[in-house]
Amino acid sequence: MTAVAVCVAALAALTAVPAQAHGPDRHTSPHWSVKDTGTPDVRFRGLSAVGRDTAWVAGTLGTVLRTTDGGRSWRDVSPPGAGELQFRDIEAFDARRAVVLAIGEGEASRVYRTDDGGTTWTESFRNTDARAFYDCLTFFDHRHGLAMSDPVDGRFRILSTRDGGRSWTVLPDTGMPPALAGEAGFAASGQCLVSSGPKDVWLATGGASRARVLHSADRGRTWTVTDTSIPGGDPARGVFALAFRDRAHGLAVGGDFRPDQASPDAAARTVDGGRTWRPAGTPPPAYRSGVVWLPHSRTAALAVGPTGTDLTTDAGRTWRTVDTGSYDTVDCAPGHGCWAAGERGRVARLEH
Repeated sequence: MTAVAVCVAALAALTAVPAQAHGPDRHTSPHWSVKDTGTPDVRFRGLSAVGRDTAWVAGTLGTVLRTTDGGRSWRDVSPPGAGELQFRDIEAFDARRAVVLAIGEGEASRVYRTDDGGTTWTESFRNTDARAFYDCLTFFDHRHGLAMSDPVDGRFRILSTRDGGRSWTVLPDTGMPPALAGEAGFAASGQCLVSSGPKDVWLATGGASRARVLHSADRGRTWTVTDTSIPGGDPARGVFALAFRDRAHGLAVGGDFRPDQASPDAAARTVDGGRTWRPAGTPPPAYRSGVVWLPHSRTAALAVGPTGTDLTTDAGRTWRTVDTGSYDTVDCAPGHGCWAAGERGRVARLEH
């Protein structure tokens, strides 16, 4: 059994233990171990797990940090002059190469790439359309990737790269279905645009009458769209994050991000690539902004949000809260190593 499999089994067992019993078992049961980043004024919504020792985080105040020793120390590798930007997504290929997205209207939306661990950065894209607002990016491999903007002229805008984020091109919108009134993406965790395999990509939406997921099987050229079971009907509601472990099996989480509002039916799952979505029988108890499949497992995943972390061991049918700490995003490396990040400079690694 792999270390991650042991972690999954122990997490599942932990949820069956009464809450008052959790404390004494904390050092033997899987749990989030908070790592001191020294950045209490920063909120990290961008996260890329390279491995158990290496991870990148990106957030407010133009901040990008990197660790290569499991979170014991963090190097501030923020792009120079980016202090007024909000980084909401980062995709790292390894300890040296990464692409980071800043969000906002007009020129606030930018993309930077580094090839030397953040010692130097190159600005590879700056949005010049005042109507565009970029939310998320994803990569199929080390060369091919996409970024998405909220609708422009009634359709979501897709940006494409073929050289690892060194240059970008806006794709034609002829294959993009019309957006609903008020529909947009949520730049909450860097997971409103996710990919699996060489060509499949999914886009999560909210803010409209229905919360939907769009799917492309040709790297963003043409798209289909499906309603989900996650409630819409308000600018604060919808699908906030997606995760696919292959081109068929996916998870969606979201809800209403306002802390005084309930978020029923805040999780859904698909087994047909997003053509249909089924609500979780037992969803997370509150809004969740990030979700990830655990590596080496076909049924286990974690969802995070401001009020806690939830675990599923049955591929999204039921969820159980396993931690009450606040996190905005979560990511696991393909081999091993799961991380979470959020407000007040909080970054944690899953320990077992």
